[in-house]
Amino acid sequence: MTSATILLLISASLAPISEALLGVGRTQSVAVSGRLICNGQPASGVKLKLYEKESTFDVKMAEGTSDNNGQFRLTGSKTEISTIDPKLNIYHKCNYNGPCYKKIGITIPDNYVTSGSNAQRTFDIGTINLANQYTGQTTDCIN
Repeated sequence: MTSATILLLISASLAPISEALLGVGRTQSVAVSGRLICNGQPASGVKLKLYEKESTFDVKMAEGTSDNNGQFRLTGSKTEISTIDPKLNIYHKCNYNGPCYKKIGITIPDNYVTSGSNAQRTFDIGTINLANQYTGQTTDCIN
C-alpha cells in the first residue's frame, strides 16, 4: 500500500469525526420499529443496533432489544454534511445453536431521515420471521 493510499484511507475515516467535532453539517434523525418472531412465537430479547453506514466503519446511533412480544423501536441521530445512510442490524439465534449470532441488515430508506435530533417519521419493518433465510444474512461473532 502506498503512503498516498494510506493517507487517503485515514482522511476518509476521520472525516465524519472532524465534521461532528467542528459542528459542520446538520443533525439528522431516524426511527425504526417492527416485530420479530421465531417459528410463530414472539422473539424477545433480540439485540438490535441502528447504524449510520460509513465508508470505513459504521457509526452506532442506538441499540436495544425486542420486548416480550418481539416488538421494538429505535431512534438515533447524527450530524453529517450529506444525508445519513441508516441501517438496522438484527442479531439473533432463532434456529441457530452456533457460538455467534445470525445477523440481518436492513437499509432504511432516505425518505425516513428527518432534520433535527427527533425523528419525525418511523420506518416500520413489519413482522419479520427470524426462522427464514434472508439475502445477505451473515454470522457475526463481534456485535
